[in-house]
Amino acid sequence: MKKLTVLFTFLFATFFCLHAQTGKVFDNLTMTSKILKMERKYAVYLPPDYETSERSYPVLYLLHGATDDHTGWVQFGEVLRITDNAIKDGTATPMIIVMPDADTGKMGYFNQGKDWRYEDFFFEEFMPHVERKYRIKGEKRYRAVAGLSMGGGGSFMYAMHHPELFSSACPLSAYVGPLTVEDLKERIARGDVKYSDEEIEAYFKQHNALELVKTVPEKDLKSVRWYIDCGDDDFLFEGNSLVHIAMKKKEIPHEYRVRDGRHSWTYWREALPTVLGFVSDAFHQY
Repeated sequence: MKKLTVLFTFLFATFFCLHAQTGKVFDNLTMTSKILKMERKYAVYLPPDYETSERSYPVLYLLHGATDDHTGWVQFGEVLRITDNAIKDGTATPMIIVMPDADTGKMGYFNQGKDWRYEDFFFEEFMPHVERKYRIKGEKRYRAVAGLSMGGGGSFMYAMHHPELFSSACPLSAYVGPLTVEDLKERIARGDVKYSDEEIEAYFKQHNALELVKTVPEKDLKSVRWYIDCGDDDFLFEGNSLVHIAMKKKEIPHEYRVRDGRHSWTYWREALPTVLGFVSDAFHQY
């Protein structure tokens, strides 16, 4: 009987240890937005020791691409497996990863007119909500943003609009915006809503990464650690390479990677471990 008790205790301890090494993902969370006048969904990754510790954690806001939603990084990006492995092998520090939905209502991470203020929602409601709900370190040093495609563009914009909030930004295969005002005007002309030239030019200046590299104070851009990654066969390669060149000319420190690949989840899954390590460097006081 004593041997059975010892064996049971050993098996239970082994199971508990294995179970404790796994983080958790909740992919159907909601909050009420007064700005957008609706319920908004989001997903969260909690690190393996979250439930057994009382510490606070750094946070990575991980943005999805067009036509995906807050479950994209969970389902296709395999954020649970990849982050667990990175934490386990010591290449990433335990962190909370927050994945908002930017596909419901209107698609995108920016304000679109007076009636759809998604960017205002993100900074005025969403970020404060999750940083109150979870044990998140609410300081620039412990906060990062990353994303793919449309979310890569969101990563550029959020870090450029609010460099005081993010220690690192990692745009992957980013849509940097129309490369010229004329390109933006042509695109808008194909739509149903009409805007004046002044409105179009104002939007371009506020939501184009190339333009913001020119206009955002250099000290602000330099206060963010940049990691830019885009495949050599990606249709967004030109925009990313031009941002790299513009940053190089202004001597904005940044990491720029061009790997073999296209605009695909295979590419982004391979990028995620490096992103986790890159943001962890700032969290760890590199």
